[in-house]
Amino acid sequence: MIELDDVVVTAYSPDPQGGPDRVVRLLGPVSLRLAERRVAVVGANGSGKSTLARLLNGLVLPSAGRVRVGGLDTAEDGPAVRRKVGFVFTDPDAQLVMPTPVEDVALSLRRLVPDPAARDARARAALARVGLADRAELPVHALSGGQKQLLALTSVLAVEPDLLVCDEPTTLLDLRWRRTVDALLDALPQRVVVVTHDLEAAARAERVLVVDEGAVVFDGAPADALAHYRTLMADAPAPAGPRHPTGPAPASPAR
Repeated sequence: MIELDDVVVTAYSPDPQGGPDRVVRLLGPVSLRLAERRVAVVGANGSGKSTLARLLNGLVLPSAGRVRVGGLDTAEDGPAVRRKVGFVFTDPDAQLVMPTPVEDVALSLRRLVPDPAARDARARAALARVGLADRAELPVHALSGGQKQLLALTSVLAVEPDLLVCDEPTTLLDLRWRRTVDALLDALPQRVVVVTHDLEAAARAERVLVVDEGAVVFDGAPADALAHYRTLMADAPAPAGPRHPTGPAPASPAR
């Protein structure tokens, strides 16, 4: 069970006029009970959905209220929470730290599998399950974007977390790799919370949260939630585009 009780997240923002820093609310108040196997979170960029996701494993701590995962408080039991909750970022380069895929997966396993030979074998088996066996010893930077995201997922899943939280895991991928990653996530036995702009993927969840301007504005079945989200986006003002001068373009600055 994931429990959020009156959770608020704030941050300090410098006053452009030079006055005292201002307190800006990023999210909340939010109260939720999430027990479903698949939960999707949708919302516009900057709506607060990534902040909500990062609350679930303690990457972000509440400024007020309480977050518990499996009975563990993220503020008081952070290391224990992170052993139970795996987190996958949008950009795999943000979490791949070792030179080769097999070393990266083995790093995740260092506490679970103390013996180096056994750890290496388990890492290679994990890579083989996602079709990366022949990439095990290549430099990570030589992998495609889709292969990197599969590797990031494999490194997180190697320790068998109870819950996987994914923050827009397919945003940077082409259609083929997006389908590959989506298929992997759909087949997992773990509970998954996924932040996504892919409404087709969100429609396969059991429950969808719609986040807007730091609040959960709809919480329900996928069809209803996505209909609400589409209406919300249709009614939202268009973002300001670049200004096009009517006169001659300004000269490029000297270098």
